[in-house]
Parts: sequence; C-alpha cells; structure tokens
Amino acid sequence: MNKKITLVVDWLDKYGGAERVLTSLHKVFNFDSCYTLTNIMTEKDLIKIFPDSNKVKIHQTILNKFGKHFRYFLLFFPKLINSLKISEDVCVIISSSHAVAKGVNKSNKNQLHISYFQARNLKYIWSEYKLYFKWTSFFLYPLIAIMRKKDIRDAQKPDYIISNSNFVRDWVKQTYNIDSNVIYPPVDLSTFKLNEQKEDYYIAVGRIEPYKRFDLVIKAFNKMPDKKLKVVGDGSQLKELKKMASPNIEFLGFLESNKVYKNLKNAKGFVHAGIEDFGIAPIEAQACGTPVIAYGFGGVLETVINYKTGVFFKENNYIDIINSIEEFEKINFNYKEVRLNALKFSAERFEKEIKMFVDEKHKDFVKSK
Repeated sequence: MNKKITLVVDWLDKYGGAERVLTSLHKVFNFDSCYTLTNIMTEKDLIKIFPDSNKVKIHQTILNKFGKHFRYFLLFFPKLINSLKISEDVCVIISSSHAVAKGVNKSNKNQLHISYFQARNLKYIWSEYKLYFKWTSFFLYPLIAIMRKKDIRDAQKPDYIISNSNFVRDWVKQTYNIDSNVIYPPVDLSTFKLNEQKEDYYIAVGRIEPYKRFDLVIKAFNKMPDKKLKVVGDGSQLKELKKMASPNIEFLGFLESNKVYKNLKNAKGFVHAGIEDFGIAPIEAQACGTPVIAYGFGGVLETVINYKTGVFFKENNYIDIINSIEEFEKINFNYKEVRLNALKFSAERFEKEIKMFVDEKHKDFVKSK
C-alpha cells in the first residue's frame, strides 16, 4: 500500500503483550509516525516495537511531563487523545486501543481510521471499576457515568473496529452497539519451543496489577505449602503480594522473553486467575507444552481446550484454584498436543490477516469517495 499510514496508541510504558502487537503492526505497515498520550518507554523496549526507532517520529501530549505517574490523570485521557493533531498527509490511521486511542480525531474526511481493540476499552470505568476504585467507587460513580458517555461517543469515531477475540467483539457490541471483526493477536511462537521434561513447580506470568488477580493465586498456594509456585512479572501489587506469600512462592520480577521461556518450558502448569480479553501468556505457555489452569471466562475459552490443553476453574476464588490444581494433577497431558493448539495463533497468521483487512477496507474507502 503506497499510502502514508500512522499509528495511534494509548501510551508507551513497558513492553508486554499489547506491545508485541505493535511490533507486528510496524513490521507490516512500516509507520514513520506514532501518536500517543505519553512515551516513557526505555529505548531498549522502544526498539523492540520500532527497530528503526530513529526514523519513527513519536508525538505525545502534555501528559509526558508527569512520567510514570501519568495514570493519575485518567479523567483527562479522553480529552488529551482528542487533542492530538494527526498530520494532514496521513491516509490511514491505525489505532491500537485498550483505553482511549480509538477516540483520536481525523484531520480530514479523506482519512480512513481502523482501530484494533487490544481489550475491552477503559475497563477502569466499565466492568472493573470497583476493582480499581474500591471504596471510592460509590463517590466517583457520577464521574464514571460521564466518562462512560464520552467513551461511547469516542467509540463511534473509527470507520472499522477489529476486536482481538470473540469475547471482546461481544463486549463491543453490547457496550457500544458496534459490529466488529475478529483478528486474534500475534504470538511469537519462535521463542517458545516444546519441552516435555517438566519440573515440579507451577508458574504465573503477567503484569502484577489488580485485574490479573495474582492475589488469588498467592492465596491458593499459601494453602498448598507442598507445591512450588514461581511468579514472573512486575507491577503495583508486587510488594503487597510478597508480604502475604508463604516460602513455597518465589518472585522472579520482570524477565526478558528468553528467561520467561526458560521458566515456562520447565513448569508443570501455568496458573492464570485474571479475566483476559485474549491472553498471550497462556498461549506462550502452551507453545512450550505447558498446560494451563485458568479461570474459565473471557478470552481463554478461545485459546485453551478444557482437559486437553488445560483445566478451567468456574469460580474466581482461591478454593476453586486449589480444587482445579488437584484435578489438573490427575490428568496425563500430551505436551505435543498442548503445543499444537498454540500454533493457531502465530505472528505470521496475524500479519497476513491484518494486512488483507486494511488493504481491502482502504480500497473500498477510496472507491466510496
């Protein structure tokens, strides 16, 4: 496509699952510009997204002045994303949205805007507002209601929305009354190889934030002192969870992909308690042949096969996790079949599907003008 294409993202801070999608998007579309609320990402991580980072101009808002404390200004996110001025010569805007990126304004009517939803957007004000705001949610609800109305209006701005799972597609329809297509995100399966020699420990991987529900996993393993758990990741709850954890739980902090792989491939099981909109980490585990124990809700229902590549627990509490682990240990998993399931979510498949979608919609868009 010989058209100028730009990328819009919510923010750039750490390299995780959503940022791996950005890596694939840049590989396909070779962006020369990126618009975001704030960029506090290290140069090392930025190069993972944009290997030619010196050629990609990053535009950010005043939020950048507040560094890692930018999340305190959630109330202003929608207004700030609206304030970004997309260059007039851009033909296609691709927004990667898990919060507000979808709300970016076009600079002219001849621009096509396609938004890839990495998750249910702005979960902080929708399904998980009580989890984030806790006791203050009652007092903040009038403000949350206003933000919801604004979010619904901003969701109407893209010409097309792509959801990263059927779970998110259904949520988009229910919340915004918008139909969307589904393209599963990319998983770099080349890094995660099959290993059939498992060791006697479980593993949990992800950003240690409230919505990931690491607290439930910790509580479960506190009640099972004979079972070992390794926790990989960093986040706002890390210190709190370390204090409550028993000696059989080891915290490894943030690890690079090669070290995550080393720990994943040897684990007997991957434990996951959060509600994922898609969930890349459970697929990476399966790519190593490591079966998954997960809360049976959300995106994992599309990526894990119950009793074949993992086990689901029905209630999201530590007692159900314990019961599921006991059930899990009775199953003789075929590690080759576990990996085979993960191969459906390769980066190559994503890159092919997203390019076809954008090319097709751009052609239709030009014809309609």
